[in-house]
Amino acid sequence: MEYDVIIIGSGPGGYVAAIRAGQVGLKTALIEKKDIGGMCLNWGCIPSKAVIESAKYFNRLKMADEFGVDGIDETKLKFNWEKAKKRAINISKKLTGGVEYLLVKNGVEVIKGEGKITSENSVSVNNRSLEAKNIIIATGSYPRDLEVDIPKDKQIDLETFYNETELPDSVAVVGQGAVAVEMAQFFSMINKKVTLVSPSKTLIPFADQFLNDYMYNRLKKDKVEILAGQDIKSYKEGKLILSDKKEVKAEKVLNASMRGAVIPESDINIELDHGYVGTNEELKTNYESIYAVGDVNGKSFLAHAGSAQGLFVINNIKGIKGDMNLHNYPLNIYTDPEIAQIGLTEEELQSEEIKYKVSEFPLSANGKALIEGYKDGTVRILSEKKYGEVFGVQIIAPHATDMIAEAAAFMQIESTVYDVSRSIHAHPTISEVFMEAGFDAVDKAIHK
Repeated sequence: MEYDVIIIGSGPGGYVAAIRAGQVGLKTALIEKKDIGGMCLNWGCIPSKAVIESAKYFNRLKMADEFGVDGIDETKLKFNWEKAKKRAINISKKLTGGVEYLLVKNGVEVIKGEGKITSENSVSVNNRSLEAKNIIIATGSYPRDLEVDIPKDKQIDLETFYNETELPDSVAVVGQGAVAVEMAQFFSMINKKVTLVSPSKTLIPFADQFLNDYMYNRLKKDKVEILAGQDIKSYKEGKLILSDKKEVKAEKVLNASMRGAVIPESDINIELDHGYVGTNEELKTNYESIYAVGDVNGKSFLAHAGSAQGLFVINNIKGIKGDMNLHNYPLNIYTDPEIAQIGLTEEELQSEEIKYKVSEFPLSANGKALIEGYKDGTVRILSEKKYGEVFGVQIIAPHATDMIAEAAAFMQIESTVYDVSRSIHAHPTISEVFMEAGFDAVDKAIHK
């Protein structure tokens, strides 16, 4: 049987591409060896954010008295891991069920099994050979193994995290990036002793140094011990032994290492680039008919970037050409408060010798933030010095991961800080900080 497109992998890049392909009339097969929805829906983005939200709720209850709510005894508060976990899994199941329904609705044939690329126009799965005009690799990525032997019962892997019946009182989170800082703060919010062991003081690669500095200090404030630039030498008797001979007490070790590409088996030579599937500006591999989207191509590790790339490739197959601007994908960190970024960082602007201006406005001067009990946060706009075009935005705020969508919208149409300052925002809302930061760039912020 010949298809217009065969997609290997059903994460956000793969399933979105499959649904869109079905919508535009392409005969489509989607191959998945595990669960529909991939890492993101089953054990990554969705369930992790759900348990983090439970931890935030638990932590926020400590402010009840400040808000005029009597009767809550903080000493009796207890985080129920089983209930939080059950809620997270139920949310995941609901979303994966929805994706499965949409695939069927749009005529996508879902094939369970491990796909192997046998030629530039064929894939085998379950001893069945499939022909296709186009193949999309969307096999994603997976956390790299820790470079030290840790007993299996002492290590927590993100994929099996929700199998844990109870959480340790002391934990070492090893790695860097969004997952590492989110999980370190998660354990801290539920009153566990946490140590974050990171290969670098830059806790979040690709994030502006301003955000990295903030996150480093925030975790310290939350009583997370941070050991940066250390290698793990061994694990003995409930302790991690580091390269400087420092010992870290940890009943369990959570692997939050940076992820490496999951490369599908292939009979042809698909070229790699630093361990990822190499692609050009059209996301094509060294074969004209084979594309790679999402984590597997190493251009981004964001679910929404994978989805956007999947849509881009389907458009390309249908003859609709466009451009991929990776700088215009938000980077979201679901800590407390949340962190979000879009566009160029200060370091990138400096390396390109672009003259820019930084304008900002703190949440501590925002009415809605104070009403909700938040004082910690800010919005920063990086703009071109002469004409004011917005080059980048960084937000630290309770709903930063939602607020960044406004920045994405005005950057998509190449807005200037003048446009931002003239945009009327409802009062009182936290989003007013955008207008204030715009005014700060043009002249002076009204409430600063």
